[in-house]
Amino acid sequence: MIVNTDPFKRFIEIWLYLMLLLIILIVFIGGLTRLTDSGLSITEWELFKGIFPPLNNEMWIFYFDLYKQIPEYKEVNYAMSLSEFKVIYYWEFGHRLIARVIGLFSILPLVYLFFIFKDHRKEILKYVIIFLLICFQGLIGWFMVKSGLIDNTDVSHYRLALHLSVAFIILSIVFWFILDNLKIHKFKSKLPKNFLRIFLFFIILQIILGAFLAGLNGGLLYNTWPDMNGSFLPNDIFTKDLFLPESSNNPSVIQFYHRIIGYLIVFFLFFLNYLFFKNNFSYKSVIILNFAIFLQVLIGIITLISGVKIVYASLHQLGSILVLTSFLFIIYKNS
Repeated sequence: MIVNTDPFKRFIEIWLYLMLLLIILIVFIGGLTRLTDSGLSITEWELFKGIFPPLNNEMWIFYFDLYKQIPEYKEVNYAMSLSEFKVIYYWEFGHRLIARVIGLFSILPLVYLFFIFKDHRKEILKYVIIFLLICFQGLIGWFMVKSGLIDNTDVSHYRLALHLSVAFIILSIVFWFILDNLKIHKFKSKLPKNFLRIFLFFIILQIILGAFLAGLNGGLLYNTWPDMNGSFLPNDIFTKDLFLPESSNNPSVIQFYHRIIGYLIVFFLFFLNYLFFKNNFSYKSVIILNFAIFLQVLIGIITLISGVKIVYASLHQLGSILVLTSFLFIIYKNS
């Protein structure tokens, strides 16, 4: 929805919408890259020379030989053929290609605006934060990949969570800028800000736990609901394990906490609806959040029961974007 008639404002608004779509796309592709175990197929950063995929058989063999040197191939994919390698290579290549497009698209339009709309230069500079964060995200991405090239058959789930978290930070900033440009009307009476902060904390924590779960392949354990193979607690841990720092490496513990935080978020949602009713707020602002959270819970359960089928797991990751942005919309209206 383009609401501005001023050329500068209209340009910025279109740019922000396209940035948001590109970020959602790369989160989606990044999730598929993870789900298809393709992230370690390109073992070098190749910031500039990796713009094109291998163009002949010799180059394909060269990249395949590089992949054969890492633990993932030696211990997991030792029987992989060249044609199978091409599949995982293209997933990671696509992920990196879109990242390059986003990087260029985050700065080149701003450079153009800086010289064309000289009266808006101070306003233009605030959008540079997006470009700087995207550059930082590129470094984090390589930092993540490096963790799976020497001693491990997979990337560190801590670095994976960091990589996803930065992506969501960038997405949130872009979305907030969009709301600013739309001049969204604020609530006349205010919701308790501490309550909203705590609610947001649990949403963010749930996203991080989801990244941990993906990095540890924890969704492949306990594929029943609402119990965990007939028990409330995982049967391969003790109660004390829930409180040990090293349990952040235990997929059973992480899945348990992911479930509990999910229930807690639903409880907070019910209370938020009560506050809307109590304050006679229009339900238009909260109805999307209700839909997003209940849909996310449903897809999460289906993902778990299905044994983490890629189609459901991908939808579950996209659902987290809808949950976060719909809640940010409420926070913005309350600001």
